[in-house]
Amino acid sequence: MAASLQVFMKEQQQMLDEALKESVERIQAPADLVDSMKYSLLAGGKRIRPIFLLATLSVLGVDLNKGKEAACAVEMIHTYSLIHDDLPAMDDDDYRRGQLTNHKVYGEGMAILAGDGLLTHAFHVLTNPSHDVKPHIIVDMVNELSRYAGPAGMVGGQVADIQGEEKSLTPEELRYIHEHKTADLIVCAVRLGAILAETSQEKRDDLTQFARHIGLAFQIQDDILDEVGDEKKLGKQVGSDRENKKTTYVSLYGLEQARAFVASHIKQAQDLLTRIEPQSDILFELSEFMVARES
Repeated sequence: MAASLQVFMKEQQQMLDEALKESVERIQAPADLVDSMKYSLLAGGKRIRPIFLLATLSVLGVDLNKGKEAACAVEMIHTYSLIHDDLPAMDDDDYRRGQLTNHKVYGEGMAILAGDGLLTHAFHVLTNPSHDVKPHIIVDMVNELSRYAGPAGMVGGQVADIQGEEKSLTPEELRYIHEHKTADLIVCAVRLGAILAETSQEKRDDLTQFARHIGLAFQIQDDILDEVGDEKKLGKQVGSDRENKKTTYVSLYGLEQARAFVASHIKQAQDLLTRIEPQSDILFELSEFMVARES
């Protein structure tokens, strides 16, 4: 990882951790619910999605503090999806980020409600910015986040993923799952940065294509790491996709071709980025990190 990216990520992760903790601790709700929300929200992680939002702001010359609430909202949505994804009714996972999954600690009912709490609180955070954000910008961001996180986006991708279990999926069906279950929230994060920066529609559309390539590369790399990753670095069991007979890029194309797909998506993303915004070192370095990551 480039030194400049390492510094940027460390600074933004620290800012996000503090902001997320403060936001949840202000909630007036039953203590067990707040504890369950905090347990998963503050369990670490790279904060990739909100960092893409903040990196987009940085490249577009906008004060990063202006995007703090939007970044927190994206991470809350992501965390809620992980809590629900780990439930017995879905992936039935025991560990996430090196610790017991939420339902293993707080029970299934509380885990469901903690996810619900994070989902709805995300929109409260998004609509109460600490910096001056124009009302129509807030409305646009609410529209974007609800669209990409909802049934036409991430939730729809999760449904397709469940329906595809123990089936041999076509390449088109697998791409649909990857585009919506994983890529859509990364796309949304970048688009939220573009909205806050009040960019042109053309630039917003180009950044969307950039982010979609990044999101697909991210998920294909996850498929690869589930096959050959280090459990200690991943913080969860490897080989679960194969054990659950899930169709992945590795099972469809083999390990080397899957790696080639990652490299291809990253190159297409970087080519787009060079055309969109030539001075975009942080986003360029983040895309390189997508290929090199081991967790």
